[in-house]
Amino acid sequence: MAGLRTFLAQMTGEDTMPPTDGASPPGSVVPPADDAVPPAGGPSALVGGAGSLVKGGVAGLAGAVVNAASQFLIVVALTRGLHTGTAGALFTATTLCLMVAGILRLDSGNGLIYFIARSRRHGQQDISRYFRTALVPVIVLSIVTAVIVIVCADTIAAALVPTHATAASGSAATGTASSAVTAASGSVTAVLGSALRVLGVALPVIVCADVLVCATRGFGSMRPTALLSGVLQPGAQLVLVGAVALTGAATGLSWALPAAWAVPALPVLILSALWLRRRMPAEPYVTGTRGSDAGETTGPDIPGTAGPYVGGTAGEFWRYVGPRALGGAVQAVFQRLDIVIVAVLAGPEEAALYTAATRFKVVGQLVNQGLTQAVQPRLIRALAEGDLSLARKLYQTTTMWLIALTWPLWLGYAALAPWLLRVFGDGYRHGAAVAAVLAATMMLATACGMADVVLIAAGHTASSMVNILGAIAVTTALDVVLVPAHGAFGAVLGWSGGVLAKNLLPLFQIARRYELRPFGVHSLPSLRPWLAEEAT
Repeated sequence: MAGLRTFLAQMTGEDTMPPTDGASPPGSVVPPADDAVPPAGGPSALVGGAGSLVKGGVAGLAGAVVNAASQFLIVVALTRGLHTGTAGALFTATTLCLMVAGILRLDSGNGLIYFIARSRRHGQQDISRYFRTALVPVIVLSIVTAVIVIVCADTIAAALVPTHATAASGSAATGTASSAVTAASGSVTAVLGSALRVLGVALPVIVCADVLVCATRGFGSMRPTALLSGVLQPGAQLVLVGAVALTGAATGLSWALPAAWAVPALPVLILSALWLRRRMPAEPYVTGTRGSDAGETTGPDIPGTAGPYVGGTAGEFWRYVGPRALGGAVQAVFQRLDIVIVAVLAGPEEAALYTAATRFKVVGQLVNQGLTQAVQPRLIRALAEGDLSLARKLYQTTTMWLIALTWPLWLGYAALAPWLLRVFGDGYRHGAAVAAVLAATMMLATACGMADVVLIAAGHTASSMVNILGAIAVTTALDVVLVPAHGAFGAVLGWSGGVLAKNLLPLFQIARRYELRPFGVHSLPSLRPWLAEEAT
C-alpha cells in the first residue's frame, strides 16, 4: 500500500507541489512549478509531507472501487428483482441516457479543467467566464434533447424493441403463442417508453452534474470527484434502486425505477456547484491580460501548438474543446453502443444477459479512469514541453500498475464466472463464455496502457477520434453479423474487436511518432517506486 501511495504522489506531481500563493483559494493546489524540488529526507519524507495530497489520490481510486461495486450491485438488484425483459428494457434506457449525456457534455468538463488550471497558473483571477462559456450551450442542447425524448419516448421505445426480436426470444424460451409474445413485447415497450420519459426529464441535470464535477479537478483536487461521482451518486443509486426493485415498490409504477436511478444526480449537481462557487475568486480579471504575480509566459495554448497562453474568449475555449467534443461524443457512443445493438437485434432479454455478464468490465474501466485522472495533467504538461523522458516514465509506470491492479481481477473473473454469474439469477449462468472473452480482451487492452490518453495529451485529438470511429465501425459490423445468430456471445465478440482496434491503433501511432511504448526501462522499477526514486 505504501508503494501505491508513493506511485500516486509521483503520478500527480504532488511531490513537487509548491504552496499556494495569496491569489489561490484556500485548500486548493496549483500545477507544480518548474523549479520545485522534492522535500529532503527521501521517499518517506515525501509521503509524510504530502500526506493529505496523497490521500486525495488514494481517495480517487477508492471512489472508483465504490462506484464499480455500486454499479455491479445495481445490476444484481434489477436482475433478481425484475423479469429478464423488464430488466433489459431498463438497462437499455439507462445506457441510452448515459450515451446521450456523454454527447451533450461536449467535453466541456475537460475544457474547464484545462482553462481553469492555465488561468490559475498564470495568475488570472476571473474564471467565471469559462463556466458561462461552457455551460450555456450544454444547457440549451440538453433541454432541447430532453423535450424531444419526452415527446418521442414511445416511438423510440417501439423502434428499440421490435416485435420479431421479442418473439424469437420468447418462443425459444417458453414456446408461448404469438399473441402472448406480442403482449409481452408491448409490456416491455411500455416500460422502456416510460423510462425514457423519466430520464428525459432528468437529462439536463445529469449532464450539468457531470460537467461541474469534472471542472472541480481544474483546481487540482480529486476529492469532489471521488466523493460525489465515486461515492454519493452510485451509493444513492444503489440504495434507491435496490429498495424499489427488491421490495416490489415499482409494481404498477413504471417510472419509479428510472426515477430512483436518476434522482441522485441532483444533489451531486448542487454540491459540486457550491464547491466551485466557494473557490471562485471575487477579484475581477481583465480579459487578455496576465495577473501581475504570475511572472511567467510559459505554456502553449493547446498541447502541440506554439505560442504563449493568453486568457480570452469563448472562441478560444471552443477552438480547444471543439475537436475534443466530437471525440468525446464518439467515445460515449463506443462505450455503450453494444447494449443498444443487442436490444435491437436480439431483444431485451439478451440485452439483460449481456449487461450482466459484461458488468464486471466497469471495474477495469474505473481503475483505468482513476489512474488517468491522476496522471493526465502531468502527462499533458510533459508532452507540451517536449519532455519525452518524463512522458515515457509516466506511460510505462501507469501501464505496469494497470496490469498489477486489474489482471488478477480478470483472471479470477474468467475462472469463476460460472459461479459468479449465478448472483444475477438462474437465467444468467450461460453467460460464462461472454465473461471469458471479456476478461481476455481487457487483459490485452490493459497491456497497451493508456495509449489513447497519451495520443490525446500530445495534441492528436483528431487522430484519436478517427481511431474511435474505426473501432465503432468494427464493433457495429461484427455485431450486425454475429448478434442475430449468437446473441450476447456475438455481441461480446464485436465489442472485443472494437476494443482491440481502439487500443492497438493509438499504440502504433505513439510508438511511431514519439517512440513511446508501454514497456521499457521504467516498467519493473515502477512497481517499487520508492527504490526507483532512490536510484534517481
